[in-house]
Amino acid sequence: MMGAVASSAGKKSNRREVYEALRRKVLTMELPPGAALSENELAAAMGVSRTPVRESLILLSEEGLVQVFPQIGSFVSRVDPEKVADAQFLREAVELAALEDLPEELDPALVAELEANLEQQRRPGIDLEEFFALDEAFHLGLLRLSGHASAWATVVAAKGHLDRARRLGLYDAQSPAEFADQHVEIFRSVRRGDADLARRAMRVHLRAVFADIERIRARSPELFASNSASVPTRRNVVVWE
Repeated sequence: MMGAVASSAGKKSNRREVYEALRRKVLTMELPPGAALSENELAAAMGVSRTPVRESLILLSEEGLVQVFPQIGSFVSRVDPEKVADAQFLREAVELAALEDLPEELDPALVAELEANLEQQRRPGIDLEEFFALDEAFHLGLLRLSGHASAWATVVAAKGHLDRARRLGLYDAQSPAEFADQHVEIFRSVRRGDADLARRAMRVHLRAVFADIERIRARSPELFASNSASVPTRRNVVVWE
């Protein structure tokens, strides 16, 4: 009996690991928008059976990150500006509201953690993916300060298309310094207890991706969804070592 329970737990863990790995590959553009996906090739590359890969692709399709076309195949979804806007709306609603709930006395341990985070963001030559991870930790840290850390899971689940658009913006800028400066401005307002100024700075920061999204789409139209989605007709399998 105990062996059956352990086996079941192992399978669930395996499925979760496969899902998280595939999701990370999609969000970081290692599996770029429009890339074809093969259950067989993905399973072989990851050293697992087809079942957790198939289940993961279903979950990713529910998030809008993968499209499945019967008799044709599965593909990484192109970035959808409407989904970007929807995720942006949700993220603003959560993060701006949280800034209204900051306590008068901020947790000194969390403050120190965020200060250290900002220092790391401003390191010269920082890798863009490392900066993106610090960016995520910074925003989660602000929610933790306000007592709303549990809301972050809802935001994360909804912002796959937004994250890819933000990454394209970072890659296009070639430097995260401007975004780091915006974080500093937000946190200074938080430290001063100026919620209104913090909210204004946060709104500008969160909307920064929209200042460049049309330029990015004009430069790389193949990465974005068109107004009328077309069904792929070619199947190029994309895997990784």
